[in-house]
Amino acid sequence: MKKFLLASVTGVMFGAVITTQVAGPLLAQEADKKASVYEQLDLFGDIFERIRSQYVEEVDEEDLIEAAINGMLTSLDPHSSYLSPDDAADMRVQTRGEFGGLGIEVTQEEGFVKVVSPMDDTPASDAGIISGDFITHVDGESVLGLTLDQAVDLMRGPVGSEIIITIVREGEAEPFDVSLIRDTIKLTAVRSRIEGETVVLRLTTFSDQTFPTMRDQLAEKVEELGGMENVNGFVLDLRNNPGGLLTQAVRVSDAFLDAGEIVSTRGREPQDGDRFNAEAGDLAEGKPLVVLINGGSASASEIVAGALQDHRRAIVIGTKSFGKGSVQTVMPLRSDGAMRLTTARYYTPSGRSIQALGVSPDIVVQQPPPPETTEDEAPDRGARSEAELRGSLSNDSLTDDERRQVEEERAAADKAAELRVEDYQLAYAIDILKGLAALGPEYAAALAREAN
Repeated sequence: MKKFLLASVTGVMFGAVITTQVAGPLLAQEADKKASVYEQLDLFGDIFERIRSQYVEEVDEEDLIEAAINGMLTSLDPHSSYLSPDDAADMRVQTRGEFGGLGIEVTQEEGFVKVVSPMDDTPASDAGIISGDFITHVDGESVLGLTLDQAVDLMRGPVGSEIIITIVREGEAEPFDVSLIRDTIKLTAVRSRIEGETVVLRLTTFSDQTFPTMRDQLAEKVEELGGMENVNGFVLDLRNNPGGLLTQAVRVSDAFLDAGEIVSTRGREPQDGDRFNAEAGDLAEGKPLVVLINGGSASASEIVAGALQDHRRAIVIGTKSFGKGSVQTVMPLRSDGAMRLTTARYYTPSGRSIQALGVSPDIVVQQPPPPETTEDEAPDRGARSEAELRGSLSNDSLTDDERRQVEEERAAADKAAELRVEDYQLAYAIDILKGLAALGPEYAAALAREAN
């Protein structure tokens, strides 16, 4: 018994020694780390005081502190930044779908401003700015060395005023200038149209208007066609959509899914993650769906494309998307400012992160450049038909109704041909839906069952 007690006491004493030997250095390292942080903060204070008292010109202390805060955030990644009270107010307005500017979503790469996407019917899109363009100068002033917010400030100005930006574009040998007139940007979140028996839904942004507008316009177009039985499918056009609100991306995805995960987010700590799942109800009632994307489709657009692709609910067509797979949280700060901080990455239902990779389309379809035509071009003399030959026999096998049907089909084919010149990617998507419809309702139903 005495030996047992002695062994126990010895074990406790030995354990205490081990704990002291292990914990001691760890505590010392933690203390040294904290001391180092405090030293760095003291260094920051010293530098701030010297700038304030000895810089060649008097400085604004608030601007100096804001610049330091912004520098700290922008050193993390291109999407983290400090928002001054004015910038924070502008951001809140933008998510509601109306703001002033040129109509381009931008990021920063290699010190220059890179265009993520131009927005529809804005000065930028009207001037021919495209995704992937680099803006190197604004009114002759270089943006190299400026933060993204500083470069954006240069592009801001009174509505109606002119701005000249210098563009470097892949495939162009030399930089070139583009003149734009600043305007109030009123984003129409959703535009819809009917092409034959196909409903085309063009989503330009993910603001708080996006899902309800899309839902209403989808129902309106289906009604115009005389009901869902007369619809062969839907095209969800997300090209040049720079993203926006995560909640809206989830709702748009959910609109075409009956069940399953839409997207998950994973932060620094496991408990910071989140998962969004679809609820029952498909607005398209299982009809075939094609999603159009390109290099200007970013963030929330990629969430939608990735979710519908992983669930095999849609065929994704176009070119690889932008590849922004991170989540920013806007945190209010004192004095009505805010901090935009990257807090998580998002993952598609299959568990893939598209950060820096983008969503790869199921079918790669490039948008060809518009054809160059001249007024002096001669008509195509090679296109001849039997009906054009002198004295050719007429076709007397058709009734008036059948002849009328042939003429309507020919007019539809001519319209489709015009669309291929105007927008080849969209025409390709519509042709796929026509092909699926030609296979019959049984095939479309099987496709819907497989997707869900």
